[in-house]
Amino acid sequence: MGIGTYIIVSLIKIVIAVFILLTGVAYTTLAERKVVAHMQNRWGPSRVGPFGIWQPLADGLKFIFKEDLTPPYANRPLYILAPMISLVTALTSIAVIPVGPWITVAGVHTQLQITDVNIGLLVILGVTSIGVYGVALAGWSSNSKYSMLASLRASAQMMSYELALGLSLIGVLIYAGSFSLRDIVDSQAGTWLGFIPKWNFFKGQFVAFFIYIMAAYAETNRIPFDLAEAESELVAGYHTEYSSMKFAMFFMAEYANMFTVACLATVLFLGGWSGPVFGPPIMQALMPVGWFVIKVIAFIFIYIWVRGTLPRFRYDQLMAFGWKFLLPLAIANIVITSLVVALK
Repeated sequence: MGIGTYIIVSLIKIVIAVFILLTGVAYTTLAERKVVAHMQNRWGPSRVGPFGIWQPLADGLKFIFKEDLTPPYANRPLYILAPMISLVTALTSIAVIPVGPWITVAGVHTQLQITDVNIGLLVILGVTSIGVYGVALAGWSSNSKYSMLASLRASAQMMSYELALGLSLIGVLIYAGSFSLRDIVDSQAGTWLGFIPKWNFFKGQFVAFFIYIMAAYAETNRIPFDLAEAESELVAGYHTEYSSMKFAMFFMAEYANMFTVACLATVLFLGGWSGPVFGPPIMQALMPVGWFVIKVIAFIFIYIWVRGTLPRFRYDQLMAFGWKFLLPLAIANIVITSLVVALK
């Protein structure tokens, strides 16, 4: 592949990935409102379009045309930069996640991934950790005590649970022997006894999967770990003083991070795009991507299900759960996994 063709293919993949991600973010908000409404015996959005399917478009237009207010004593450069940091880091993370195997289109052999780096997992962890700066700067630059308190809570929460999240992935790395996400998926190919997938989840990493899910909920400030946006205590959290599209950018970042977490869980624990492949050639080419999408959607549904089911932690409970339970459990999982691999 020549350099010109490589650049064109990369740009096409970037445009497609950003379009699908932003569309998914918009309609995940609708899906969440519909699913939670169903759980609570309500209708949910139903007025804009059939079954409310144009509600995300209406919400987007509302944010665009709303008055954009800036607090008079805010630190204006950082106030504007904060939502940009949150959204850009959330969108950047998707670049190294593989959604399918290599394919050939119009004579061009390419991978279903924007870029493949041999330290893809470290890239994602590094980029997502920068998102903490967006939250911290949003609360501090607003010059509001409510926002400042919420940003401190959120920053402490995100940094605390990042430790458990990172440690939960070491067992997967021990089995795969690589930081490349594509190598991790390849290490889970095949089955045992003809029907049990060789996913890391079934290799004894179900404890790590539980730790990852709990830490991911806390990382993305979702119930039961949504102390950063506890309306009954903090008005609206670290984005209290934001309006219009800057306010929307924080929510776009939150839902984009949900997709990143879901894609990463699929790649690390659920075999990525692996699954039964059959039928004509075109169907065999599309089915791996279909399996990947189904697993991601299932993970997003669990996200929404938990929101409609569980109450919020107290802040002391949240921190104790992370430091006194998840962290020791993650360390124990590393020790046991290392022993099992060493004895084999």
